[in-house]
Amino acid sequence: DLDFVAGGTLDAGAELEADHPGFHDRAYRERRRIITEQASRHRHGDPLPAVSYTDEETATWRYCYSRLKESAGRHAVAAYNEILGDMERNIGFGKKGIPQIGDVSAYLTDTTGFALRPVAGLMSPRDFLSGLAFKVFHSTQYIRHHSRPLYTPEPDVVHELVGHAPMLADPAFADLSQRIGLASLGASDFEVKRLATAYWFSVEFGLCREGGDLKAYGAGLLSSLGELEHACAGGGGAGGGRAPFL
Repeated sequence: DLDFVAGGTLDAGAELEADHPGFHDRAYRERRRIITEQASRHRHGDPLPAVSYTDEETATWRYCYSRLKESAGRHAVAAYNEILGDMERNIGFGKKGIPQIGDVSAYLTDTTGFALRPVAGLMSPRDFLSGLAFKVFHSTQYIRHHSRPLYTPEPDVVHELVGHAPMLADPAFADLSQRIGLASLGASDFEVKRLATAYWFSVEFGLCREGGDLKAYGAGLLSSLGELEHACAGGGGAGGGRAPFL
């Protein structure tokens, strides 16, 4: 039941840790509360909720998008850059404003059958992976704090739409994502933990070689300028270490 699993978030959303860049910003926390409450009210079959983003939020998106796109041109896999260009041409994806998840979801459904669904915060691995089994990707809609636009301690709309969405429009990558989700259905807690680890080191922080060069396809890299450039320069991402290719 997608409505049930989407309601069981573990972290983030409107509640922030004391070290979060927006913890002391009351206006930012109020915006998070409004956006997450709207996501929580969503039910399967309803139109995907739109967010009226503020000028400050849009400015944060523009800065992030410009910096990340420039770096992705050098460090992302070819498929990512090709799809990003197609999204810009066909659904107005780009730095002019934060895309609505309804528009991105429709694009994904047309290309690979995936759909986005709003969620109020971080989900448990079991609940998140179970959505993938049915080609549903749970997406947050709030954006990172403007004081640190190139950093976020949790998934935000930049991570979801710049990091994940383009690769979910790639048939092979979408199939991999769904297969990980299908394997989680009915799996033990131990097995779900192993699947979540596989997801983390592929869909989130995956690297591969194209033409002899390291290229990123993981959303955690593609939505974080520092991680992306550090990983592809040879230093390794996601904490400073890079596992060997198998």
